[in-house]
Amino acid sequence: MSKRKRARVIDVRPADSRNQVVTIEGGGDAYRRTPCPGCPWRVDQVGSFPAQAFIHSANTAYDMAERTFACHESGAKNPATCAGFLLRNSVHNFGARIKRASGKIGNDVHDGGIPLHRSYRAMAVANGVPADHPALARCRADNE
Repeated sequence: MSKRKRARVIDVRPADSRNQVVTIEGGGDAYRRTPCPGCPWRVDQVGSFPAQAFIHSANTAYDMAERTFACHESGAKNPATCAGFLLRNSVHNFGARIKRASGKIGNDVHDGGIPLHRSYRAMAVANGVPADHPALARCRADNE
C-alpha cells in the first residue's frame, strides 16, 4: 500500500501585495466537485485576483502540462484540484488526463449552473492579462 505524499510548497510567487501563487508537490488526489464561491473560473469573479496571478498560473493550461490548477480555497496543506479547471481547461493537461484515466478524478464534477470562462486564456484576458502576453502563447486556443 502506497503512502500519501505530504503536500510540500516548492514555489511562492507574489501576484500583488495581497495575493500569491503557491506551487505545491504531493498532497494526494483530492479535487473539487463544483466551483467554490470565489473560484477565478467563475465569470462573476472577474477582478477578484490580479492579472499577475493568471500569468503565474498559465503553465497549467499548456498542452500536456503536468501541473494542475489548484483550488485556492483548499489551501496548501490540503490541496485539491480546482473544479473550474477540471471543467474548462483540463482536457489537454497531462496530469489531469492521467488522473482521469486511473479513476483518481471521476465524472462527478459539474458547474452547478454557474457561468464559467470558456478557457484559461479567456479567464486570464478577462482579468487583465493582455491577449498577446507571452505567458498565454502556449495556452490552447478557446476553440481547441
